[in-house]
Amino acid sequence: MFSYYLKLAFKSIKRNPVLSLLMVTAIALGIGASMTTITVNYLMSADPIPHKSHQLFYVQVDSWDPHNAFSDDSDDNNPPPTQLTWTEATNLMAAKKAPKQTAMAKSGGIIEPKGLDSKPFEASIRLTFADFFSMFDVPFLYGNSWDQQSDDNRDLVVVLSKNINDKVFGGENSIGKDFVMAGKHFRVVGVMDNWQPVPKFYDILNGAFDEPEEVYMPFYLKEELELPNWGNTNCWKSPEGEGFKAFLRSECINFQMWVELPDLKAKADYLAFLNNYVAEQKSLGRFPRPLNNRLSDVMTWLDEQKVVEQDARLMLWLSFMFLLVCLLNTIGLLLAKFTGKAAEIGLRRAVGATKAELFKQHIIEAGCIGLLGGIAGLGLAVLGLQGIKSLYGDYVNNLSSLDGTMVVVALLLAVVSSVLAGLYPTWRACNIAPASQLKSQ
Repeated sequence: MFSYYLKLAFKSIKRNPVLSLLMVTAIALGIGASMTTITVNYLMSADPIPHKSHQLFYVQVDSWDPHNAFSDDSDDNNPPPTQLTWTEATNLMAAKKAPKQTAMAKSGGIIEPKGLDSKPFEASIRLTFADFFSMFDVPFLYGNSWDQQSDDNRDLVVVLSKNINDKVFGGENSIGKDFVMAGKHFRVVGVMDNWQPVPKFYDILNGAFDEPEEVYMPFYLKEELELPNWGNTNCWKSPEGEGFKAFLRSECINFQMWVELPDLKAKADYLAFLNNYVAEQKSLGRFPRPLNNRLSDVMTWLDEQKVVEQDARLMLWLSFMFLLVCLLNTIGLLLAKFTGKAAEIGLRRAVGATKAELFKQHIIEAGCIGLLGGIAGLGLAVLGLQGIKSLYGDYVNNLSSLDGTMVVVALLLAVVSSVLAGLYPTWRACNIAPASQLKSQ
């Protein structure tokens, strides 16, 4: 019977093309608006590394001004700084209290490609440790990461992004080759495959939806090569002295740190280590504020830093309200359509059709209208996402595409919405008295 009712539904839609087009358009507009905002919110709030996000923890210690708490956009009244000083980053790494750990920072330098026709260009750098790549599941096209010995020896080795490898080495396997960056010769030990975590959870402070860095090198080369600070840098007091070394030894924060801890006991042990470390630093005259150390897993960290802005959530609710208005219009149109079929419904009742059968028939028709509206709405959603991309540029490139999950959600939302919208008109249609319709004919 389902296939029969499906055939009747499409015949009914063709019989009243203008009315049917109005209903499909109303649903398409509601689905297009809602799916545009749903997709953006979905991508912004998705777990970027779901199989281990509960094992990766962002490290915070409160080394800030004794008279004023660190201020950011969080709802916390007493937030610790969102980054670490060079002193903390290097001391915590040297302690080696986590099974896997990495401090990191953002920088940049000039690459000088070989060849007379190639012009030097600037590239972004991620200063980090060897554990970075395994902690964050970085895929490799060629080679692998450097080892811990290269970290300690401050070897001039790098891992390149796929784009930079294409640009400098023409996409070839460049393992073992060298190139000049920041005035030094670096040896390539690995080339990453395409990798774009959304959001860029390992460093949301410098652009949660920015592209990953182009060149990765050992962290201590920051000091060795005096590489510049990129990204957010905050200080609560001026460095004691002049020059690069003075900045590194200052209370300025520009560094991040993550640790991978397998279970709750490991987390408790590491937090105890942090507390003991701060107590030791207090005895040296540092850390004047009350104890306020934190370990935040990936999703907690994203939530604390408001990766999904309140404006985006508000737009989501507004789009649902617009969808509701579209469905109210659809209810009125369905009511007019089904009322116009009163004679047909009365005849079917007279020859033995039950209310249940009539209900199924018209609910299936409402669902078909919703499906058509959903398909059209997907097109409008794609246009909406392209509009967002053209408005905000590369910043939202990774937030403006529909994946398979969102396509299924859109179609289900359209069908379910139209079925709900069709409940009242269908109930009214099923309660038409057959005798009155037969007399009128």
